[in-house]
Formats: sequence, C-alpha cells, structure tokens
Amino acid sequence: MSDLQKLVLASGSPRRVELLQQAGIEPDRLFPADVDERPMRAEHPRSLAKRLSVTKAQKAHEVLAKEPEPVSGFILAADTVVSVGRRILPKAETSDEALHCLQLLSGRSHRVYTGLALVTPAGKLRQRLVETRVRFKRLSKQDMENYLASGEWRGKAGGYGIQGLAGTFVVKLVGSYTNVVGLPLYETTSLLSGEGYQVQLNWQAGARA
Repeated sequence: MSDLQKLVLASGSPRRVELLQQAGIEPDRLFPADVDERPMRAEHPRSLAKRLSVTKAQKAHEVLAKEPEPVSGFILAADTVVSVGRRILPKAETSDEALHCLQLLSGRSHRVYTGLALVTPAGKLRQRLVETRVRFKRLSKQDMENYLASGEWRGKAGGYGIQGLAGTFVVKLVGSYTNVVGLPLYETTSLLSGEGYQVQLNWQAGARA
C-alpha cells in the first residue's frame, strides 16, 4: 500500500475502530492524542466538538512528523459531545456522573455533535461537524439503576452508549445513528474520499476470499 493511502486514527476508541472496520477501513495505526477535553468558559457544544477534534488531529500530526520515519498518510481525529441545550454532559467516569446524565436526558431531547478533523498527506486540514437529535423516553428509577449496574455508561459521552442497552431508551432519532455511536460514517468516508483516500479499496477482498 502506498504511504499516501495509510490512515492514522488519532483515537484509542474501540467504537471508532469498529465503525471504520464496518466501512471496510482498517486504520494502519492508532495514535490517541492526549488533550485537555475540558470546555472553555461559556463554550458552545458545537464549538467544543470542533475545537477538540482539530486539536487532536494537529497534535498527532506534530508528534508523528518528528518520528524517524514520519507518517505521510492521512490523520483522522474525532470528538463527540452530548448536550442538553447549551449544557455539555461529561464523559461519565463515575456512577454519580452517569446518573446525573440519565436524569437530565430522561424524557427530553438532546443533541450529539461529532467534530471530524482530517490532516491530508499534503498537510492540509479539513473539518466537518455532524449533529444528531435524540429523544429519550421518560426513565424510571429502575431503568436508571439497571443501566448503571450494567456498566455500559463508563467513559461514554453523556453517560450512555446507544449501540448497547441504552438503545432501548431512544424514542426518536433525527440524523446519523453512527454519529451517536462516535463516528458518523457517511461524513467520515465522504471526507476521506474527497481528499483522495480510497475508501472502497478493500470492499472486494471478502468476495475473493
């Protein structure tokens, strides 16, 4: 494979890797970019998702460029933010955080934003922002307790993962489902292919096997 067709995913998220694999793309390298994800004062959720994705992509590009054999392919980064109104929900790390998220989401609509940032082999930065609206049913105390006991909320934006048990909470979804999982596939593949990455290169491999 040409170096220009190599892809670095600036994330350690198993969900994002799985989504890329779903699209027939196998990242050549994972490079989680360690950045401060705390929102700035009065920062809008949309702005946060865009800023963090760009920061991750740029940091990965800067570090990889200093390696003995610099990466000359594509560097893809993403960041997903869940919000109720302008209120940004955390990536829940404790059951108390997750419970607070569920209480805010119960019976209400919320928005999920994913910022995409791509550094091309020529060093150009390309961006996208994807928004999905989601409405949860009204959650009972038992719903919340059982979901917390499952542990599926841990480390997830908004304290839930739609691809798991929390999918049963969703009354309505407008927009990209894969965006809520963590990587909007249509926009990601469009962004890559628009810059010359051969997204469908491996699609026929399964048929030949």
